Amino acid sequence: MSTLERVVIITGAASGIGAAIARRLAAPGTALMLHTRRNEAGLSAVAEAARASGADVATDLRDLGDDGAGAAVVAASVAAFGRVDQIVSNAGFADKRRIGDFDLQDYRASSAIIAEAFLGMTEAALPYLTASDWGRVVAISSFVAHTFGANDVIFPSTAAAKGAVEALAKALAYQLASEGVTVNCVAPGYTQKDSGAHQGVSDEGWRMAADLAPMKTLVAPDDVAAAAFLLGRDAARITGQVIHVDAGLGLL
Repeated sequence: MSTLERVVIITGAASGIGAAIARRLAAPGTALMLHTRRNEAGLSAVAEAARASGADVATDLRDLGDDGAGAAVVAASVAAFGRVDQIVSNAGFADKRRIGDFDLQDYRASSAIIAEAFLGMTEAALPYLTASDWGRVVAISSFVAHTFGANDVIFPSTAAAKGAVEALAKALAYQLASEGVTVNCVAPGYTQKDSGAHQGVSDEGWRMAADLAPMKTLVAPDDVAAAAFLLGRDAARITGQVIHVDAGLGLL
């Protein structure tokens, strides 16, 4: 009989929020299926750290924008560990181009990687989630689906995709409530990038972002990873919620 207490899929796990969540969850009795699109070196480093903390780890590289990719991540977890108990849907990207500056294909790319991958993963995982005694789903959303014009920046296609994820998550939360499976979202504010990571915002832009939040600070990946309590057994009665980890940005 397996000694694993839970098997957790984390997408976008090679850096930032996904990596911070992986480090927080890594422990004996936990198996992690860590995904990234192409940052194999980063994913290997996160996997090594998770193994050092006692977790069983497998990795998966694929583009979630490809047809069937969400279901393929679930299949990879089942092949490695025999099941899926929990999903952290984190992979995505921010596109701050305004309407008129991107086309339908750009919009579809955001939707495919963020919303459609979430739908594909959760749909494929339904039989495993409902069979688990510790079924949990957490989708990483974003402040951009709630706060428009902060720092004179808007993210239309990203906001639409994240908003779709939140709607799908709430519908799934209702659908799975009687099965004891919880589904929640976490919406970070402006979040610091890992050292050396590509920066889509200038240093001055980051300073302005920190200044804008009522707490006068950016959000760190570890701040968002703290919301991993939603995956815990103590959160068994929390479902259908959007938890904002944004240094107060949503108060504006």
